[in-house]
Amino acid sequence: MSSSGPLPPSSPVPPARAPLKALIPLFGSTIVFACLDTTAKAMSSYLPVVEISWFRYVINLLMAMVVLNPISSPGAWRFKLPGLQIVRALLLTVMTLANFSALRYLQVAETTSIGFLSPMVITLLSVIFLHEKIGIRRVIAIIVGFLGVLLITQPGFGTFHPAMLLALASMFSGAVYNLVTRHLATRVNPGSLVISLAAVPSLLLIPALFVVWQTPSSPLVWGLLTFMGAAGGFGHFLVMTAHRFATAATLAPYSYIQLVWTVISGYLVFADVPSIWTLVGASVVIASGLYLLHRERVVHARGMAAAGVWPK
Repeated sequence: MSSSGPLPPSSPVPPARAPLKALIPLFGSTIVFACLDTTAKAMSSYLPVVEISWFRYVINLLMAMVVLNPISSPGAWRFKLPGLQIVRALLLTVMTLANFSALRYLQVAETTSIGFLSPMVITLLSVIFLHEKIGIRRVIAIIVGFLGVLLITQPGFGTFHPAMLLALASMFSGAVYNLVTRHLATRVNPGSLVISLAAVPSLLLIPALFVVWQTPSSPLVWGLLTFMGAAGGFGHFLVMTAHRFATAATLAPYSYIQLVWTVISGYLVFADVPSIWTLVGASVVIASGLYLLHRERVVHARGMAAAGVWPK
């Protein structure tokens, strides 16, 4: 599944222009995640969402075990802070199940647009749980972002679909997942984060498979399920590669290009054309997210300058 939107910057260095060697894998990841969500929507017509999600993670786990095997990467099999790693994996499992369930009824562009609200929710959660302070400008940006989602969902105007609540649940789970990931990123071996993230849902969803299992009906379905697992792992690999060459603050604005690919893939595969309200609402959410990122950068830069880390 796709990432849950660009994160507000948390890097200790000032953001700079993203180099090409960071943008290429980042753009590649947005294409991969758009294809992943489009495939998940197509698969929902053939198989239960739980089964689709299980295949997505178990194939990802098999790939990770090959690349991060105990011989070549022993550190990946030492699980520090196991409780928090399990919580992180559970959050991503909820995000995937909710997102794939929403995709059964909504356009890919709609779920992606709602997911872009994630940076605003992350900022709110940081205020509540991390006691971070935000100014009135960022508060306004968050409010405007929520208004953008209301334009997309239009509750009370006859176009609201209950599956939009699933998309919102997926977005919220993803926001909390990103906060937990931030906490673990500097404390835990990256390989163990990859292994645990695939292993927990692979094991967790097995009991449900005994209830909902349907054998894939054709080689095409098997192939698409395999593609989903590979795409999930490859997409996150591309994101990690991009972040080796640029900060999260630098790369975040470019992540919104994913909406373009979801509109294209949705049209090519399902002949879906986003409504004008989806496009307007998505534009409002993206604009709010970009302004929020800008204010985060400004506040961060002022703080670092005041501390004498770099000149004003």
